[in-house]
Amino acid sequence: MPCFHALRRLAFRLIDSRRGATAVEYGLIVAVIVLAMLGALNNVAGVTIGMWGNVSTKVVNAR
Repeated sequence: MPCFHALRRLAFRLIDSRRGATAVEYGLIVAVIVLAMLGALNNVAGVTIGMWGNVSTKVVNAR
């Protein structure tokens, strides 16, 4: 159980520390940025797949 007490002490130090709060805020900001990037990438991927599908159709029909 010494490990549990060390983790507990660390958790309370992080809760009381302003640096811990700042780290959490930065973590949340990074998480929002990553979610926005994933959403944008998903949109770009859909457009790119549609574009290449259109190119493929035109090549097949040109034969």
